[in-house]
Amino acid sequence: MPSLDPIPAQKNGQVEANSDDEADPELVELLRQHFGLGAKPIDAPPETRVLEGAQYVFDNAIDIAVSREFTKEAAETIWRMMQKKEYSTHTWSEHELHPKTKDESTVDFIFTMDLLNFSFWSAEEEQPKRFCIEYRGKVWTGYWSLVAALQRALDEGIPITTPDFWVDEEKCTEELLKHVLRSATDEEIPMFKERVQCLREAGEVLCEEFGGSFANCIDSANLSAAGLVNLVTEHFACFRDEAIFHGKRVRLYKRAQILVADIWACFNGEDFGEFHDIDKITMFADYRIPQMLHQLNCLRYAPKLDHHIRSLKPIEPGSDWEIELRGVSIWCVELIKREIERRHPEVKMNGKKAPTKGVSDDNENGETEVSENGLAIAEKPRKACGINAILIDFFLYDTMKTLEAEKNESIPHHRTRSIWY
Repeated sequence: MPSLDPIPAQKNGQVEANSDDEADPELVELLRQHFGLGAKPIDAPPETRVLEGAQYVFDNAIDIAVSREFTKEAAETIWRMMQKKEYSTHTWSEHELHPKTKDESTVDFIFTMDLLNFSFWSAEEEQPKRFCIEYRGKVWTGYWSLVAALQRALDEGIPITTPDFWVDEEKCTEELLKHVLRSATDEEIPMFKERVQCLREAGEVLCEEFGGSFANCIDSANLSAAGLVNLVTEHFACFRDEAIFHGKRVRLYKRAQILVADIWACFNGEDFGEFHDIDKITMFADYRIPQMLHQLNCLRYAPKLDHHIRSLKPIEPGSDWEIELRGVSIWCVELIKREIERRHPEVKMNGKKAPTKGVSDDNENGETEVSENGLAIAEKPRKACGINAILIDFFLYDTMKTLEAEKNESIPHHRTRSIWY
């Protein structure tokens, strides 16, 4: 196929400078931009290109398909459930383990949290033997085990969210970090050495380039969520979640995006959480959302992949199956979001303000109906809350964890051991 780039003009010594026979460089550049050729304008808004890559994965996936019919049905179910629960950024702060203060120390807590937010699943068949954290009289597993461990360390006077501490190997020893992440069972936290490496490397970058605080990274992004994602993935290698799929590099950026989303949610779209383009953040491609989308019949797996997942066999990071699971899930949630916005345009976020809690109507305790997946939905939703891919992801994750606790999973989550999620 011939190149789409124009053939460079050969210099002709007989043509006088600025003559009518010489191409106007400004016009040439304008035409290149119009046809999508060459570099983007310097002042073009930042783009993460995650959604672009997800669509490419969806278009070229072999063993995973999206059901348009069930995706549309799921969109309505999800919207009604989110309205019933008044699901918004406030929901993030309401969890007892998430920070309640709203200052720079909170930013550093969230950065630490998402720096280490990966690979909590256990191969232990028996629940009581799996890695968990005891804190505040409760046992915490999965993502919440990490949040509990960080809060417990701070209660014990260990400055675990301070980058200066991470790079001081005399004070922040591996033994101390093992104490911070100590389990209530015999099983240790997975990928401990990788977590230590993430702390050390990120600490060096923060201390050398950003004055020892992630708040300075946020300032450098100029209120752009996409810009902050790009800054994080450029400067911190352990956030650079990319893969080659069918010859094309795709960006998935699960932890970089959830880092921005957590800051946005914690600060309710204000102060450190103010971003003018928050809708450029996609869902966060992990192993729970594909599981939930399959539960909703939105994702269909080829028999060999379905059998592989049900058999709890590992899927290699970077393999076609793994990239399809993650990329198609991103695109599926995008389709769900678009369908909700099409049916209920009043909930569109427009990338500006964080949603506030919905205001109840007179049907405070209205009737409910049950979807085919056993999920209760409100028959008459309350006043609409804003919706974007972030809130849909948070909601689907919470719902999947509830179904897991109730042992109502239709399929196990896929098993991939990786620092990316």
